[in-house]
This record gives sequence, structure tokens and C-alpha cells, in this order.
Amino acid sequence: MAFVKRIFLFLVINFLVVITISVVLNIFHVQPYIQQHGISYWDLLFFCLIWGMGGALISLGFSRVMAKWMMGVKTIDPHTQDSHQKELLHMIHNLARKAHLPDMPEVGIYKSNEVNAFATGPTKRRSLVAVSSALLERMNKEQIEGILAHEITHISNGDMVTMTLIQGIVNAFVMFLARVLALVLSGFGRRGGRDSYGSFIVFTWIFQIVFMILGSMVVFWFSRQREFRADAGGAKLAGKEKMIHALEGLKAYVKRHVPTAEKPSLQTMKISQPAKSGLALLFSSHPPLEERIAALKQREKA
Repeated sequence: MAFVKRIFLFLVINFLVVITISVVLNIFHVQPYIQQHGISYWDLLFFCLIWGMGGALISLGFSRVMAKWMMGVKTIDPHTQDSHQKELLHMIHNLARKAHLPDMPEVGIYKSNEVNAFATGPTKRRSLVAVSSALLERMNKEQIEGILAHEITHISNGDMVTMTLIQGIVNAFVMFLARVLALVLSGFGRRGGRDSYGSFIVFTWIFQIVFMILGSMVVFWFSRQREFRADAGGAKLAGKEKMIHALEGLKAYVKRHVPTAEKPSLQTMKISQPAKSGLALLFSSHPPLEERIAALKQREKA
């Protein structure tokens, strides 16, 4: 049943993306960029910007819904009488007040053997903080507070919006540059080059794959910097010792267990991910826990 829900959500989101972007293209009167007189690079630029940014922004808008469905997050009733849930709510609300959030985030728990937590949402007023059941079971109160402070900092820093904008710009750049180079090499769109549509499509796909790989390295670099900033912000909200203690707890957990990511598509939102090294680190959304701990300790000495 959960699988059917995920497929349904995927189809609905993609349908909304296509319909919304098609409407926006019509509103701005963006014409086909391949015209009788040749290529309209302005229309191509607008086409790529709208498609590149549009998909990212729509996904951001539905991020809370997608996270709940894909991770099975059960939100906590603010008036719950469960003592453990009340303690979790109290901790998050205190941190949110310290971070001067305009509204309290939704709080949820999802069943998982993975010790992790994440924050998502389109704005600071419509955010969600979710923690795994394993984190609540295996981490002590100080570690949990450090992890939650990290997630609250993501919200207060507007990281979800920032990363969406970066991803949208990269998407637009990839689409534009891939098509420009494909048009140049294939000759499609020029007089006498109308029979080269097939080679234009092939070149476009090749360049898009290459530029998507390069672009993802840029996005992941920004994501790793975001994690360092969230650690620093978490240290300010909960205290440096608690933040360091939380990261050391995650590191100890990773050492004891083979790191397997649940729902890899959502790994970028979580506080940690399976460790990577060498070239693979360039495609990691999180820095190694050792580097994050060292960065906090260095700040402690400064």
C-alpha cells in the first residue's frame, strides 16, 4: 500500500509540474526556441529557466507532504498526553523560540532502524522536523537536543529554499548549455540543417548527462557547507558540548552498524548519511562526521 501511495504521489507531482510550467510558459508568451529564421536564444533561456526552476520550486512546495508519505512520518498532536512526545515537542519548541522562528514547526516521528532526523518545508512558517524511532531509542537527551538544534538551524537559515534555488539554477544552466552545444554541433535549426534533429537529440542527452554530473558536484558542495553552518548554529542553540556529543554519538552508531540509507532520495535532508571517501565524497551531501566534529572543536578553541 505504501508503494502504491509513493507511485501515486510521484505521478501527481510530475503532472502538476508539467501543467504548471506549461501555463507559465503561455503566460510569459515563451515561443518555441527553434523558429523559421533560426534559434531564439532568449526564448531558449526563458524556456530553460522556467523548466529548471519550476520543477525545483514545485517539489519544494510539496516537500512536507512528500516526506510524510515517503517516510511514513506521523505528526504529533500539540495537545498529546504522551509524556515522551510532550518532551520532544517541548524540546523542539524551546529551540524554535531560541532561533526566533515565526511559527513552530510540525513535529513528527517515523519508524526506522536508522538513527537520523531531518527538517523540510517550503518556508520557515510551514516546516517539519521529523526524527526516527531509532534515534529516540538509542540517543540520550543531550544528543537528541543537539540533533534537533541542528535541524532547527536548517529551518532558521532557510536552507531548504537556498538549496532549491541552487538546484534550480543548476538545472537551468544544464538545460541551456546542453542545448546550445547540441545545436552548434548538430547544425539543427540552421538553414539546411532541418534533417539533423536526431543528432541534436543525441547531443542534447549526452551533454545533459555530463553537465548534470558536474552540476551535482556544485550542489553537493553547497550542501556540505550548509551542514557545517547548521552544526555551528546547533551549537549556539543547544550548546557546543551537546552538538559535539550528538555528532560523536552518530559517529559511534555508524561504526557499530553497516551504514545503509533508507529512502536514499531523502538522504540530503537528514543530519547524516553513509560515510564516503575519495572521489565519492564529491557526490556526498554531508561532510564526514570526523570533519564536522573537528570543525566544532576548532570553533570551541577560537
